[in-house]
Amino acid sequence: MTKPMAEPKIEPYEGPAGGWGSAGSLAEILTREQIPVSGAALLLKQNKPDGFMCTSCAWSKPAKPNTFEYCENGAKATVWEQTAKRVGPDFFARHSVTELLTWTDYALEEKGRLTHPLRYDPASDRYMPVTWEDAFAEIGRELRALDPNAVVYYTSGRASLETSYMYALMARMHGTNNLPDSSNMCHEPTSVGLKSSIGSPVGTTILEDFESTDLILFFGQNVGSNAPRMLHPLQEARKRRVPIITFNPLRERGLERFTNPQSPTEMLTRTSTEISTQYHQVKAGGDLAAITGMCKVLIAADREAMEVGRPRILDVDFIAEHTHGFREFVAFCDSQGWAEIEARSGLTREALEAAATVYGRARSVIAVYGMGLTQHRRGTEGVQMLVNLMLLRGNVGRPGAGLCPVRGHSNVQGQRTVGITEKPELAPLDKLKELYGFEPPREKGHNTVEACEGIISRDVKAFIGLGGNFVRAVPDTVRMEEAWRALRLSVQISTKLNRSHLVHGAVSYILPCLGRIEVDVQASGPQAVSMEDSTSCFHGSRGQTKPVSDGVRSEPWIVAEMAKALLPPNPKVDWDGWVGDYARVRDAIEATYPDVFHDLNGRMFQPGGLHKPLAARDRKWDTETGKANFTVPGGLEADPDMRSNRRDVLDLITLRSNDQFNTTVYGYDDRFRGVKGTRMVLFMNVNDVERLGLSDGETVDLSAEADDEFVREVSGLRVIQYNIPEGNVGGYYPELNALIPLWHYDAQAMTPAAKAIPVRIRKGTPIAVAD
Repeated sequence: MTKPMAEPKIEPYEGPAGGWGSAGSLAEILTREQIPVSGAALLLKQNKPDGFMCTSCAWSKPAKPNTFEYCENGAKATVWEQTAKRVGPDFFARHSVTELLTWTDYALEEKGRLTHPLRYDPASDRYMPVTWEDAFAEIGRELRALDPNAVVYYTSGRASLETSYMYALMARMHGTNNLPDSSNMCHEPTSVGLKSSIGSPVGTTILEDFESTDLILFFGQNVGSNAPRMLHPLQEARKRRVPIITFNPLRERGLERFTNPQSPTEMLTRTSTEISTQYHQVKAGGDLAAITGMCKVLIAADREAMEVGRPRILDVDFIAEHTHGFREFVAFCDSQGWAEIEARSGLTREALEAAATVYGRARSVIAVYGMGLTQHRRGTEGVQMLVNLMLLRGNVGRPGAGLCPVRGHSNVQGQRTVGITEKPELAPLDKLKELYGFEPPREKGHNTVEACEGIISRDVKAFIGLGGNFVRAVPDTVRMEEAWRALRLSVQISTKLNRSHLVHGAVSYILPCLGRIEVDVQASGPQAVSMEDSTSCFHGSRGQTKPVSDGVRSEPWIVAEMAKALLPPNPKVDWDGWVGDYARVRDAIEATYPDVFHDLNGRMFQPGGLHKPLAARDRKWDTETGKANFTVPGGLEADPDMRSNRRDVLDLITLRSNDQFNTTVYGYDDRFRGVKGTRMVLFMNVNDVERLGLSDGETVDLSAEADDEFVREVSGLRVIQYNIPEGNVGGYYPELNALIPLWHYDAQAMTPAAKAIPVRIRKGTPIAVAD
């Protein structure tokens, strides 16, 4: 049923990140999910060498963990998965799919864990229980009747290395490289940009680098909400007087002040650590211009130093020995005028000179960035420009220095390492052919955007989802939901109910799986799995709690049974043997990637993790030039073809609250931004509010400014005057994904440009939302 949303409360938050606010939020969700005692004890095993790896973010596990090695959001993820609430056949007997489609994301997931395999019954408009055997028999028949390239095998960042390897092998043995994953929606510009610039598609820093760095730069990454455990090394760095310079449109509390909840002294005295020593509120998409300005300052300062005989500012020896394209890059920076740099970045020349001066004095620098840099039409160029800045002073391949993209889901990077990719050149196809005696497909598969395009055009007939909430995560959600219903088959492997189950195809299944936190017993006994963190370390993970139901199965078991139902027998692939002992899957991974995985079985539980070899850390550049490449962007505008001269068109930035992880919403409070009881808000600069004739608290509707025939609107947003750059507005993901045109993506990586969406505002009326 629906009811009017309760009157929200908007109150400025003056406290730090962490502290009593985090402690109170955790206590509340433990009680709400009915596991106050067992849940608290379970958290002691989180991110420990002998425990389980967090199911949310991918931040590194230290070799010497804290007693409580979890953050507020990581604890919420664990409690959310281990809730005492259940969603079984009786739940679906009471609720039709049509009714459930009116529920919010929070209301759906909050009902609890899925307990039985389910098949959609169109006659009753309900999901009905089905046996595992019948489910796989029909799924196999449906898939065999389709062209393999009409099937999409999607993966969220949750699945382990073992499951991901098996899943990718199944898809390729079926005959397709349609293996998109959640990285297509966030950090694909990292994979493309870093690969072309330094030869490595991932970051170059490890956790230990934070112990010896002299400066940390932040670009478009909200550590307080998206990777709070990272605040611990940041706090330690600040105690060593290491400066931290932040570029971000909104002033995020986690980048301002932090109180360590594990410090009795800080908690009792309510003291906090200042995180950012400089905080620059760059405009949305202005990072490209801001970094150009810093590079321009450094190049000019180096010339002046050379002329007067002072030590050089640039690392000229590193540039001469290790880089290519320096002269062309210098010419680009010289040609950029300060008026344009200031206008596009939203920052003054003096601010950029201040940041560049500190950078020019630091010996070893880490550059941290997130989706604020990547999710633009020229997101790849933004990543490459950051590489340019780091190359100027040799800050790649040096202890205490490097590039640190903060990945989202806990194994999204690792899935790529073991073969989840639509790009055949990135998969070891010849090795797979040798090991398993089949001819892998060689044509490129669909990435996430291409999969969406295929669903809309009706060329994609089936979708298999290994975790995630694809329908809610992608752009153009109204168009996508309409097209989704034309699918012949949709299969979702999940722990909790979400909207992707309800927007179903003709034949639709929900297959409930074990969570990573649960004990997974197979033929050889309790199993362990492995995953890769943001710093390219592999870690083992052991389940700790009893499974939620006898009806759920492990992800490797589900993949193996699906593969057996789909594929002809292959004597070289022992699916049952792999499920019986996951160590055999790890042996297969090592055989496929011998240069990456050395003794994974023997070393996956070593404290601190097993480091993946990264050539760029050793200043070996796997690029076409054999060197690290300076690249010249097409200009200062990160979203050039979407820029409007009309003052009534604003740039929308989609945001996460501190009460959510990706599409999972834990509640309606965003403590750090002072929002309580609602997610239907629009953060606006006070000057824009006044200029457009609006008022704080007024209800408005938002429409996308897009040059096509489709109308994209979201209604019932409450205006909140907020400290955000003029011309920019902010609102929550995934609620505002409906405003992103599917074609609004990065030109090189095809990542949706969710951080700069041109929109118009008009006065609206409040709407009702689901209970």
